[in-house]
Amino acid sequence: MSMTVGQVAKRSGINVSTLHFYEEKGLIVSSRDHANRRLYDRQILRRIAVIKAAQNIGLSLQEISEALSDLPKHRAPKQEEWERLARDWNKTLEERIQALKSLQSKLSSCINCGCLSLGTCELYNPEDTKGIYEPGARLVSTDSDNQS
Repeated sequence: MSMTVGQVAKRSGINVSTLHFYEEKGLIVSSRDHANRRLYDRQILRRIAVIKAAQNIGLSLQEISEALSDLPKHRAPKQEEWERLARDWNKTLEERIQALKSLQSKLSSCINCGCLSLGTCELYNPEDTKGIYEPGARLVSTDSDNQS
């Protein structure tokens, strides 16, 4: 049974424009009726649910698109496919958690400063790579700096 774009939007809770955008990005597909209206298979609702779940955990549409690229676009993942996606996405989330923890630990170096003007700032200038060109957090001198 096919559904119109309006029916899919209502059932999925997302805007028609979002469905068009997902289709433009290749995340979902539709067919056309004799009047050139978009029609979606009912299985598209499950695929949209997977897309929304992935977005809710912070994955970009590009990451979602890559993950779903080897699956048929007319259906949601099967159990084993979902398990593979979940494992891959869990790995991605774990990497992001570790990066955030690292960022959090570096934040403590700013507690006493607060202005990010340290010669070596762990947040603005990680590993002092910008210090090669100029000390401090500023990358470009202003005209007023040169008029002293």
